[in-house]
Amino acid sequence: MTNQEIQAITDRIAERSAASRTAYLARIRRDGEAARAKGPARAHLGCANLAHGFAAASPEDKPLLRGTAKPGVAIVTSYNDMLSAHQPYETYPAELKRAVRAAGGVAQVAGGVPAMCDGITQGRAGMELSLYSRDVIAMSTAIALSHDMFDATLLLGVCDKIVPGLFIGALHFGHLPAIFVPAGPMTSGLPNKVKARTRQLFAEGLVGRDELLDAEAESYHSPGTCTFYGTANSNQALMEVMGLHLPGSTFVNPHTELRHALTEAAGRRAVEITAHGPEYTPIGELVDEKAIVNACVALLATGGSTNHTLHLVAMAAAAGIVLTWDDLACLSKAVPSLTKIYPNGQADVNHFRDAGGMQVLIGDLLDNGLLHGDVLTVAGRGLDHYRSAPALKEGALVWAERTSAGADLDVLRPVAAPFSADGGIHMVEGNLGCAVSKVSAVKPEHLVIEAPAKVFDDQLDLLAAFEAGDLDGQDFVAVIRYQGPSANGMPELHKLTPPLAVLLDRGQRVAIVTDGRMSGASGKVPAAIHLSPEAADGGPIALVRDGDVIRLDSAAGTLEVLADLSGRAPQGRALSDAEWVGTGRELFAAFRRMAGAAEFGGGVFGVSGAEEPEHGPGVGFAAPAGAAHSEATPSRLKVLQEHTRHTTAPAGRTAPGSGKPGASGTGVPGSGAAQ
Repeated sequence: MTNQEIQAITDRIAERSAASRTAYLARIRRDGEAARAKGPARAHLGCANLAHGFAAASPEDKPLLRGTAKPGVAIVTSYNDMLSAHQPYETYPAELKRAVRAAGGVAQVAGGVPAMCDGITQGRAGMELSLYSRDVIAMSTAIALSHDMFDATLLLGVCDKIVPGLFIGALHFGHLPAIFVPAGPMTSGLPNKVKARTRQLFAEGLVGRDELLDAEAESYHSPGTCTFYGTANSNQALMEVMGLHLPGSTFVNPHTELRHALTEAAGRRAVEITAHGPEYTPIGELVDEKAIVNACVALLATGGSTNHTLHLVAMAAAAGIVLTWDDLACLSKAVPSLTKIYPNGQADVNHFRDAGGMQVLIGDLLDNGLLHGDVLTVAGRGLDHYRSAPALKEGALVWAERTSAGADLDVLRPVAAPFSADGGIHMVEGNLGCAVSKVSAVKPEHLVIEAPAKVFDDQLDLLAAFEAGDLDGQDFVAVIRYQGPSANGMPELHKLTPPLAVLLDRGQRVAIVTDGRMSGASGKVPAAIHLSPEAADGGPIALVRDGDVIRLDSAAGTLEVLADLSGRAPQGRALSDAEWVGTGRELFAAFRRMAGAAEFGGGVFGVSGAEEPEHGPGVGFAAPAGAAHSEATPSRLKVLQEHTRHTTAPAGRTAPGSGKPGASGTGVPGSGAAQ
């Protein structure tokens, strides 16, 4: 039986989303009924259209594509050979085509999507395109599927914005079944603790570039996903708990026999779950309110990436579901922290897998009512399928339930003996706005800080101040502003972690408050990130000055500036379009004007099915043409303007429904919302 708090939050999301979800389902069900009645999609193309669709096919596939009996499967891939996580996908299309053909279908690579690496672009201009790339990937996925040749989709993606973008794009073809096909993590290299220490030594000038590069190269050393538990591996865990991977396929290393067997099995399964078989499993039906809550629970239980406080909101919206940060805050109080994976511990994802991995985690969460078990998955009805781990037995792929508890309690613990009673991500709120705080890697003594502000409008200015010694020997809260979606694309500020960690280790009390992002690899330094509303939209952070005392209490969920902000004019500004150029950034100027606030996903898309005005600036939305961005996101800003004359914010969080689009106004016990 589902935990009462989890069920109450799920019900609240469903109630809030009723209109948009109903409209979305009506659309995809019409398409699904047509697919079931009329046979494979390409059968309805005109002769010229269809001829274009198979002109370049292999001699083996051309007659299958010319015929109209076998279902077509689209492969949408993020392959490139520069990025370790995506390099293994080079061989996947041929493997998948063979498997699909053997299962009675025919597969084609429908299109590719861009895959940029936040690890390469950290601290550089390219990072300012990173969040926008999620929506570009969603649109690229839609373009790939727009040819109407396909009856199912195989999605090949791993990292950061790639999986959320593929997910959003696929949901706009929600009548099609979709399976995510992972590539797996690289084997363990240099321990993450050693790598992090080398970074700090470099920041202090105690080792040189060669030593640092050696350490980084020993850590990121082969094909596969980086082994720390950042956004990429959080993506993979969430896809499994949502039932979009084959069971147990998430953390199997690349280029192994088991990995190849799982890839082939995904191809076969894609054929089995089309509308033309007995197990039709459209992704738009699979991704419902329960699946979204399951993803949130898994994120919190594992101390996953803070980037998913943006992505999950936008991903839910693509299925017509309105998820809010308040929901995540409520879930965090109900979900214990069960893992210690770097940066929240010393283990990597390979160690997590060996300690029991997703099967033990999912099974324990199910047994304690913290996951919804009655969900649709690509493996069949019910999340119990995901208690099983794959293995090869005499060359054949088999699954067996993994019932034993985690072998390493320093890495994975049961719900009965968690690392902490609540999830690793907290929401904080006060007279500066609402923000996200990842607490799973922060020492308890650093969860509360009250110190003067040091204000920067560019992360490079903070780095310069550190190098000049201007930050030595003092407590402070670094305020880095004009880093939000409508200012410059909301780059990750992960390069700030090593220098601030140095100061923390020296005994200084330091923290970060920003309307930008930190990386999924960050966590040691206390931080309030994704601050909304952002400075570029008139948020109060633009009024903060050097010396203003800021109090961040990540445990209590409060963020306050202890100063009278009334009468102040904003300081600083976002770059103009004329200044925001280079590295292709000028091509994305329209995204800056259209991006929704961080708490709504930071994207440019609306809630699927929510055409009515009351759904308004929802989870990622497009501002009216010609409208100032600050005019498009008034709800929280109006609330905050009432508080800027006071030295502290109200103790409780704003109630759901207080100007938040789509909110039901219904409080959940323990949320701090009005009851």
